[in-house]
Amino acid sequence: MHGCTTSGSLRYPRAVSSRLDALAVSAPDVVAAWRGIDAGRLIEVRREVRLRAGAGSSTFVAVQLGAVAAALASLVEALPDAAFVMPGGEGDWNVAQALGHDAEARAGLAMAGARAASGRWPDDAPPVVPGIPGDADITREALLRRLTVSQRIVERSARTIAGHETDRCPLVHPLVGRMRCGEWLLFAGVHDLMHLQQLETLEASLR
Repeated sequence: MHGCTTSGSLRYPRAVSSRLDALAVSAPDVVAAWRGIDAGRLIEVRREVRLRAGAGSSTFVAVQLGAVAAALASLVEALPDAAFVMPGGEGDWNVAQALGHDAEARAGLAMAGARAASGRWPDDAPPVVPGIPGDADITREALLRRLTVSQRIVERSARTIAGHETDRCPLVHPLVGRMRCGEWLLFAGVHDLMHLQQLETLEASLR
């Protein structure tokens, strides 16, 4: 299962983010939880995720993740062709790898919560491996399709998680540890915003 390092070895200077500002309105719980990562305080992330992903949260969290997916798609559409092979702000990945990774990770984290919520957690489930890049040569169109598919998986997973948000999930992430089913759904959006912030700053530098 894909994970993330939560901090890239390559960082662009912080840019004013119109998408993140808009998401503070359309995805307030995701943004509030993400701000701890932006400030380098993982304990704040866990506290906000626990606070905002309680019983009954899966329906509105899925809607917020839809807003985040739309923001990612708008970034994919806005970047010039040459940007996809540029450094993506995470290790030595390029932009295409970072975006492909994120599309896979948001689907994987949502599915993990759903499988645990439905009692279908496999005995041989692989551990989370942070830092698996996407395809370096993926096209803009393929990235957009993957984001669309990932959101469908998020919405389907949220329906399964509904009523089981506080159930235990066996998934253990080597960086953020173990969380509940609904918390993994919300954390998928936090992970999205890590990459959105990195890539929006690159976009601003290309203007």
